[in-house]
Amino acid sequence: MCKTRVISISNALLFGMVLSVTGQQNSVSPSSKPSSQISKPTQSATPDVILEGGDLLAVSVAGAPEYHYDVRVSSSGNASLPMLGNIKIAGLSTQAAEGTIAQGLQAKGFFNDPQVSIFVKEYATAGISVLGEVQKPGIYPLPGKRTLLDAISAAGGVSPKAGKTVTISHRDAMDDPETTMLLQDDGQTMINMAVRPGDTIVISKAGMVYVVGDVKEPTGIIMDNPHLSVLQAVAMAHGTNTTAKLKSARLIHKANSSPQDTPIPLDKILAGKSPDLELQADDVVFVPNSVAKAVTRRTLEAALQAATGIAIWGRY
Repeated sequence: MCKTRVISISNALLFGMVLSVTGQQNSVSPSSKPSSQISKPTQSATPDVILEGGDLLAVSVAGAPEYHYDVRVSSSGNASLPMLGNIKIAGLSTQAAEGTIAQGLQAKGFFNDPQVSIFVKEYATAGISVLGEVQKPGIYPLPGKRTLLDAISAAGGVSPKAGKTVTISHRDAMDDPETTMLLQDDGQTMINMAVRPGDTIVISKAGMVYVVGDVKEPTGIIMDNPHLSVLQAVAMAHGTNTTAKLKSARLIHKANSSPQDTPIPLDKILAGKSPDLELQADDVVFVPNSVAKAVTRRTLEAALQAATGIAIWGRY
């Protein structure tokens, strides 16, 4: 910020020197300015975000240090500026708002080709919301240029149940969220995009598969890999017990709101005589023991209760 002000003062001095040499105290036409002394349009000191009511702005004109004002955008979207009055800028980007103010000042004859700069000192929605599968969901004030990983880090990092995708909704386009991959199959970060104040970040939840019944370690498995089979899931439960009735194993799959119960020839799958089956998120593999009765609704409910009660064993 200090650097920008020094440049503006320097340009003002050069501008005054041109006026004194040419004797034109009131205005200087663009053609009369030496090219080496013309200040080029300055870049906005603020990332090009959409302005909204409640934002506090610092508005200045290059070469005119007396025109530097702090103004808050009203709830109606207007900013009240000296020489210009109320001007509608809510809904505009910082760059578009700079152009609108510059046109207004030039139209009223106060400046000739003014170079307006807007710096957002305070956002109405100053924090970034980090939700979903993170350790500490909440709203975090993250001033300056920040990235997706900065926001996730502020929320304590992702939880063990986190999936690979993240959804980002910008405050100026909440109805058009942006979904991207957060992690690759090897766990490395795929993308680290920039985030802005007012953004809402939602970390997805990974799908789970449950293996319950007469296995050595009933478990829930996070589906980091979307291609998880019955045989792999049983292996991650450390295999079946000797009392397991393999030919009576069941696959409980949630279709819409009601679960579907399907027989699994686990004995043939383990022997390589039947093709392995691919599982989907929220599937439950139930392996009864040899003394169990035929699978009934009661057994189905017991398997579902066991699946919801077990702890997460690890990632696949």
